[in-house]
Amino acid sequence: MGSRSAASPFPPVADLLHRSGVVCRLVDDEWVAAEHHRIRKEVFVHEQHLFRDSDRDTRDDDPATIKVVGLRDGVAGGAVRLYPLDRHGLWQGDRLAVLAGARGHGLGGPLVRFAVATAASRGGHRMVAHIQPRNVVFFRRLGWQVCGDEEIYVGVPHVPMSIHLGQERADHSR
Repeated sequence: MGSRSAASPFPPVADLLHRSGVVCRLVDDEWVAAEHHRIRKEVFVHEQHLFRDSDRDTRDDDPATIKVVGLRDGVAGGAVRLYPLDRHGLWQGDRLAVLAGARGHGLGGPLVRFAVATAASRGGHRMVAHIQPRNVVFFRRLGWQVCGDEEIYVGVPHVPMSIHLGQERADHSR
């Protein structure tokens, strides 16, 4: 991974790995990949009905896409993916999913912070995401800002949000 400037407010990705039994792990083997997609399918296909059979798309096959699994005490309960949108440091974060039984147990924040820190460590200057309205306050607490009007994304309302990497703290709640 790229080096981090001394002025960056984001901790190195390694510093975000262990927090209260939570580990954010890059998808780097078949088991982790299977867990990543299982979690997304449970949340986006079975629970939220955003997709019919699968939420997988061409981004999942793109080698530039980074997939992450969040584990609490060794049990996979969350997932997120991120990828560069251009060569100028704009990144997209999406498919943030936390299993219903794992919500409220501290997985979502570390997954978002891990994605932000990963993009920053790879030269990103800004990350964007489509956020379901009920999650806007959660993202604002993590330093994200609304950057457009509510829109329909994958058939349901979403709010475009962004965070400037290296210019804002990853977690304003501390």
